[in-house]
Amino acid sequence: MTQPTIAQKEVTLHILKRFGIRMNKKLGQNFLIDEQVVNSIVEAAGIKSGEAVLEIGPGIGTLTQGLAEAGANVTAVEIDRRLIEVLDKTLEGYENIRVVYGDILKIDIGQTVGAANYKVVANLPYYITTPIIMGLLEAKMPIEVLVTMVQKEVAQRMVATPGTKDYGALSVAVQYYTKAEIVFIVKPDSFIPAPKVDSAVIRCTVLDKPPVQVNEKIFFRVVKAAFAQRRKTLSNTLKTTGVPAETLKIILEAAGIDGSRRGETLTMDEFATLSNAWIQ
Repeated sequence: MTQPTIAQKEVTLHILKRFGIRMNKKLGQNFLIDEQVVNSIVEAAGIKSGEAVLEIGPGIGTLTQGLAEAGANVTAVEIDRRLIEVLDKTLEGYENIRVVYGDILKIDIGQTVGAANYKVVANLPYYITTPIIMGLLEAKMPIEVLVTMVQKEVAQRMVATPGTKDYGALSVAVQYYTKAEIVFIVKPDSFIPAPKVDSAVIRCTVLDKPPVQVNEKIFFRVVKAAFAQRRKTLSNTLKTTGVPAETLKIILEAAGIDGSRRGETLTMDEFATLSNAWIQ
């Protein structure tokens, strides 16, 4: 080991005290103190020596260290400038780690990572989980797999199936781009400060091609509208797209979908059929 294992309560507290770091609630900072969780995340990502990995929000370097120990070439993007100095010390000696200051939603990720393909591994802040994941997927970057720790509730929505309470636009979008599966649940006592909810590690393996052939702009427009008001029928909620009621009736009939159904009952294939029947 180049450095003491950061994923221990005593080590983490020492680092935070030494650098005078207080958790930034605005940035959703909760520091992981469970070495087994770190090892399990690395294992879930199937890290091999020499692989390129993008880590988002390394914090004080807890997961970063685990990835580096597994042999990954890690590019860690951190938005909290205070932590750059900390990472310089906690990850000192690891030649396979590069820390970059920046906002993952604004930087040129391809240029920053500089690899033909890579994996994304991260403990994501709850407040910005969806924008980050969807931003990466929609940009169609050369990502093989995303292994992220998110709020359990969000993970359940990502893997939800039609007809369930968790099924929504996020479910359809994630499953359009990836094969998503919850790997394991992480309890609050694995962090300091302990969050009020469980977390989950979810693995999203990026598909070579989507499961349905659609015009993506229309497809996601329809999906978003279908879930905009969950209690309303498709005939009513799809009106938010600006399409007249009579035209909607023709579209639904062409797609063979009953307008009295709700969006949460439609499968990926049915959403594809509906969007492919759409009249501009």
